[in-house]
Amino acid sequence: MAHLRGHERREYVARIFARISRRYDLLNSIMSGGRHHAWRRAAVRMAMEGQAGPALDIATGTGDFAVELARRREVSRVVGLDITLPMLNLARRKVVKKHVAPKADFLRGDAHALPFADGGLACITVGFGVRNFPDLPTALGEMARVLRPGGRLAILEIVHANKEGFLAKLFRRAFRTVTPWLGALLARDREAYTYLPESVREFLIYDELASLMGQAGFQVVQRRSFAFGTVAILVGEKSSP
Repeated sequence: MAHLRGHERREYVARIFARISRRYDLLNSIMSGGRHHAWRRAAVRMAMEGQAGPALDIATGTGDFAVELARRREVSRVVGLDITLPMLNLARRKVVKKHVAPKADFLRGDAHALPFADGGLACITVGFGVRNFPDLPTALGEMARVLRPGGRLAILEIVHANKEGFLAKLFRRAFRTVTPWLGALLARDREAYTYLPESVREFLIYDELASLMGQAGFQVVQRRSFAFGTVAILVGEKSSP
């Protein structure tokens, strides 16, 4: 994956997630021990603190973040955006099943060129998606553009801690070893579930992600970590002009 850049990387990621879309929720629950829903709820609470208005979930996948946003009284409307049509089709069915469809729309689009006007959104969430972006600084700049001053961005991601302890290293080793096996067994796609731990291995450490958010115009106002420090929520507030 390290050799793929720009359009090639986007297309590769889209194909990978299209292939695993039907088993994506099952594998997420198994790999996180069922905790990913609680992490999303925590991220939404942090993102919506002091906010009210429309929300955007980027790399929405099967729509779990969009569902959590739509359940919040402060959210007037939520759009889930993704480049992978099979994921979006599942997300549309999910919001109907969860009884939040009237507040949620889904749109195929690219995080590097968001189809929204400047300064119109109260909050943005990204769950386990930013490590797949070929040009993260550009994507973060787009998020800052479409957020209103004081609006919030919440990123939930698997990151490298600044200093990892024994349990974190053990967790990562297990993730690299077990994930391809689970993918082959349950999704019948070893390549896709080899890519996922590889994308984590290539990704940033905690402070590097916070620094990129700062360069894009966000002040990091909250941080939380889970799973021995391997999963993090970073919340950035868009600086006023």
